[in-house]
Amino acid sequence: MRKLLYALAATTLFLTSWAHAAPELRSDHPERYTVVKGDTLWDISARFLNNPWYWPEIWHVNPQVANPHLIYPGDRLALVYIDGKPRLTKVATSDVVRLSPQVRSEPIDTPIPAIPLDAIGSFLTDTRIVSPEELNGAPYVLEGEDGRIITGAGDRIYARGDKPANKVGVFRRSKEFRDSETGEFLGLEARSIGAGEVTAENGDVLTVNLTTSNQEVRIGDRLLTNVNRSIATSFVPSAPDQKVEGQMIAVDGGVSQIGQFDVVAINRGTREGLEAGNVMAVLKSGNRVRDPVTGETIELPSERAGLLMVFQAYEKMSYGLVLQASRALAVGDKVTNP
Repeated sequence: MRKLLYALAATTLFLTSWAHAAPELRSDHPERYTVVKGDTLWDISARFLNNPWYWPEIWHVNPQVANPHLIYPGDRLALVYIDGKPRLTKVATSDVVRLSPQVRSEPIDTPIPAIPLDAIGSFLTDTRIVSPEELNGAPYVLEGEDGRIITGAGDRIYARGDKPANKVGVFRRSKEFRDSETGEFLGLEARSIGAGEVTAENGDVLTVNLTTSNQEVRIGDRLLTNVNRSIATSFVPSAPDQKVEGQMIAVDGGVSQIGQFDVVAINRGTREGLEAGNVMAVLKSGNRVRDPVTGETIELPSERAGLLMVFQAYEKMSYGLVLQASRALAVGDKVTNP
């Protein structure tokens, strides 16, 4: 019972410290800033705050702004103080622009995203974490029209299996993720190769017209129901609701050194309380050194070396985008609450 009370007290202290932590302004912060194309909420907040993930606490809702997170290129932002606390707000421009009669066509502006979406777009719309049973039980490509073994957009292919849906995605088995400490299976990554539409069924043989492809479709690739997942632009940064400790288990592209805007997989997911928008600190493992007196091998303490934001959380694992890295990171580095 005493241990339970200690645990509850520690959890309450952690949540309270996060809830009441105050955003700290950078010493060189600007008083005003004009949003430009290519900005993200993270970039802008990093200009004002030492810890950019506190941006929900500094954006101020005012009558001019229906949604303070909808910021567009050209908007002017001002740092103001309300009840002694810093707040970032949009301000109306006082510039007067004379317009002469003319026809002008411009694309409609879209609000700036929270984080760089081009770095994670394919993971939100194409890549999936599935079970081996789900992928192995899906229809598989037999061949293309005229006996082709490699096909692409505009081609017809034949597959065998139960029809999953009219609109299907073509997927290829990729990485299998396991917890490096426990060996637990965490998920199987299925990479999107293309998409198509089932046009005919002959028993368990399906005829599929490929509408798009980003790689060559090959014999053995699998068909899964094509799910149109829109890219979320409204990630709101937050600390996990509970203490989470894990590690980076893979990096997209298989590079040896991980840096800013790399996509990584971590061995913690929704069952540990993670959700999209959670910010995690990355701890670089300390060097192992030999004690000159005793001869023992000592591991130095881990040091904070970066920040990542979870953008896709599955049951046992998640994908995150590295937003800050003070030095090269690596698979195996620890992640924890910021």
